Amino acid sequence: MFDRKGRTIFITILLCLMAGSALASNGEPGQGTMTHRMMMLVLQLGVILFAAKLGNMMVQRVGLPGVLGELIAGIIIGPFLLGGIHLPGFSQGLFPLFSAEFPVSPELYGICTVASIVLLFMVGLETDIRLFVQYSVAGGLVGVGGVALSFVLGDLTAVAFSRMLFGKTLGFLSPPSLFLGIISTATSVGISARILTEQRKLDSPEGVIVLAGAVIDDVLGIILLAVGLGIISASGASGAIDWVHIGTIAAKAVGIWLAATAIGLAASHRISVLLKWFGKRSAIAVMAFGFALIMAGLFEQAGLAMIIGAYVMGLSLSKTDVNHVVLEKLNSVYALLVPVFFTVMGMLVNVRLLFSGEVLIFGLLYTVVADLAKIVGCGSPAFLFGFNLRGALRIGLGMLPRGEVTLIIAGVGLAAGVLTPEIFGVVILMVLITALITPPSLVAVLRNPGSGLRKEPVAKKETQLTFDFPSGEITDLLVRKLVVAFESEGFFVHSLNRTDKIYQARKDGIVIGFQNRRKEIVFDCAERDVPLINTAMCEVYAGFEQALEELRKPVDGTTLGRRIQEPVPGAFEKASLGNYLHRNLLVPRLKSTTKDAVIDELLEILNQHGCIKNLEDARQAVLAREASMSTGIQFGIAIPHGRTDGVDCLVCAIGLKPGGIDFEAIDKQPSTIFVMVLSPRSATAPHMQFMSMVSQALNEEGRKALLRCKTRDEMFGVLAGADCHGRGGGVPRKGCPAHKSRSVP
Repeated sequence: MFDRKGRTIFITILLCLMAGSALASNGEPGQGTMTHRMMMLVLQLGVILFAAKLGNMMVQRVGLPGVLGELIAGIIIGPFLLGGIHLPGFSQGLFPLFSAEFPVSPELYGICTVASIVLLFMVGLETDIRLFVQYSVAGGLVGVGGVALSFVLGDLTAVAFSRMLFGKTLGFLSPPSLFLGIISTATSVGISARILTEQRKLDSPEGVIVLAGAVIDDVLGIILLAVGLGIISASGASGAIDWVHIGTIAAKAVGIWLAATAIGLAASHRISVLLKWFGKRSAIAVMAFGFALIMAGLFEQAGLAMIIGAYVMGLSLSKTDVNHVVLEKLNSVYALLVPVFFTVMGMLVNVRLLFSGEVLIFGLLYTVVADLAKIVGCGSPAFLFGFNLRGALRIGLGMLPRGEVTLIIAGVGLAAGVLTPEIFGVVILMVLITALITPPSLVAVLRNPGSGLRKEPVAKKETQLTFDFPSGEITDLLVRKLVVAFESEGFFVHSLNRTDKIYQARKDGIVIGFQNRRKEIVFDCAERDVPLINTAMCEVYAGFEQALEELRKPVDGTTLGRRIQEPVPGAFEKASLGNYLHRNLLVPRLKSTTKDAVIDELLEILNQHGCIKNLEDARQAVLAREASMSTGIQFGIAIPHGRTDGVDCLVCAIGLKPGGIDFEAIDKQPSTIFVMVLSPRSATAPHMQFMSMVSQALNEEGRKALLRCKTRDEMFGVLAGADCHGRGGGVPRKGCPAHKSRSVP
């Protein structure tokens, strides 16, 4: 399953753990102290990070979402399996069972809680608020439908099997039946959101419906928990149920959620202005996350889940101009903490409870009923609101997984004595099965390219502007100036795709996308923003023209050229230069007698050996460079060079002309050593680094030795050093497709 690199990583981790165990084998001093607990937390986090990454990589190799590997990794290293095994220095294992009610330590679960806030906050930031509002009614009905059907069927399933489980027949409103109904309602928005993010479907209609429905699911699940506890408390105290009190609890929870969402969206601009007051982008992101933590804590204090508060805060900032700034700066925090969250969720699974026959039978049946209830209960309203069967199935599967809220509700029931450990095992089995089957099922239906809507919505009217320029270099310079110009106007500019050079500028309600397409800049924007873009391009180009006028003033190129050959001790090793040379491209005696003829002769040598795929393009690149400033430096050296798409990698040919010819050198002396260097225009190559190595190699001693050479071998020995003898001598090597000789590494 592991490749060579993976085995190396695994063995390294194992050795580190063995070394740590050996260091700790003298005993466990201070066990139970704060220092010891922090030491355990540090060790546990380190192991979790490696386990999560390895699990993620392994399942992705077979085409499954990485979140599934993180959950499985948590199960394996958790306190119920490998984590509880005795190790030297750790008598109870690296992940000892904290208590019968809750397997992991409060410190580790605290980090897991912060990770869940990060996850839902960033999910809220990535939510398309326009689609969210457009589908809010449908999302609400999807959430309500899933909760209602899941609760009823979950409760009835408990009633039907109550004699097998509890030894007596239970009613619909009996505490165990109520809890099993409530437990089946909650959706793990974290798992679905992670899958939607990985599949880039978070801002699709189905993705928005799933997020809206899942949030409503969790709100209703918490409300049902409060209602259920109220029923149990009231019936236990007096035998009667105070429906007025229970209704007040439900109305308070819904009111807080709706009010916070409305206020957050209304105040989003003011929040953005406040965040921008902090100045630096990193400070903006940190303060935004601070708001998310505060909102999460206030929601928990009000009786709702923290993750709902974090999502509301992210949703509030989703339409602001600092949205992508926060996403970009918190991306590393997300990559660090979110795998910890899913791994710890896996660690809560006690697989030992699943070996009971009654638990397995009832658990499988309960899981099937709860899953079908979610798919039907959530998919049916979606079908009525314009989604086809494909879209309804995507939404139903997206609402399927159970996770953190389900475990929280089950934990409350276990702590209250309403649920037995065996029934808690049933809940764990449901969480495990839904967590395992949802990722591959949801990914399969999302990868189907068909639309989930019966009728495609009318697209927002946008326009595209294109500006053409003579060369890619001018376009690159203008894009850099454009970024600066937008930022000076208060826009936040970020890179959406560095490879394809796609950018986005945001300010308040203005969103402008632009891309550098070699010799043109293409803008995507709303029609109202066209005058702004035209003005920006006019100003940027005017600034560019002014810079060109400044560059036309005389520049002391002679001094610049001489500084290239200033000797710097230890600046390079000949072995490094030898990696870029081969004997077939070294010429002891050039035939040419003029500057242009030397350039053509060296280019022809490169062409004959298959180093150039477009000779004319390469020639024009070299001549264009010579036209701007001669590459004849001093001490008889000339380095004609150019960047061209006529080569696939850096190539070099070196020729000697002991008599010398006029190459318009800066010291007015004839040139005797000619180094032709070509590098690809659109690929990475050490162009300047190589030329600097050549200039340092051709010091006074190197020049004299090179001019005495009569053969290619002698030239290679001088340039690459005696220790490199034989390394480059024309041996064919693959790597650069244009090379039939030896290519650069």
